[in-house]
Amino acid sequence: MSEHYFTAKPGAEHRPSDFTAELKGRTYRFVTDAGVFSKGEVDFGTRLLIDCLELRPGDVVLDLGCGYGPIGVVAGDLVGPDGRVYMVDVNERAVELAKKNLSLNGIGNAQAILSDGLSALEGLAFDWVLCNPPIRAGKKVVYPLLAAAYGALKPGGCLLLVIRTKQGAKSLQAYLEELAGSCITVERQGGYRVLQCCRPPRT
Repeated sequence: MSEHYFTAKPGAEHRPSDFTAELKGRTYRFVTDAGVFSKGEVDFGTRLLIDCLELRPGDVVLDLGCGYGPIGVVAGDLVGPDGRVYMVDVNERAVELAKKNLSLNGIGNAQAILSDGLSALEGLAFDWVLCNPPIRAGKKVVYPLLAAAYGALKPGGCLLLVIRTKQGAKSLQAYLEELAGSCITVERQGGYRVLQCCRPPRT
């Protein structure tokens, strides 16, 4: 079986590189390496998710499966100094790259943590959980991961994720509708969908 980017300890030979990307009106620089997802550029799905971000100053955000960190880096800018961003990944190489990219882009209100799902974040609750899920890992991995993410939302908090339409978007949306009571498509472009489901606000 070939190695995937959600492997905890990538065996791929190191091939470091870097590039710049304009996201949400700012130019960011990213260092990447072999053994992480979309190492040569910010992929279209991630860009689409970032374009849909409506984070507010002071929000507490989780970037679930952060890779080398583009979503979390941008989120750190958007929530400002009073906000907080937690970035987690099971891939050790990705987490080290995410740490470097936070520093490289001057993001001081975020941290990258090695974690299998949300296991290292027990007791924390979030206004937003952002995710480009590892669909190739299969439903048995992805669905429980997203269920745990939804369970970690604050009242009124939202899970926002991107998925390729042909990789099971409709079935995933149906699952999230059952989980949350509602799941809407907030954007559809280039063969991808951005889905959002929110916890009811506290009454």
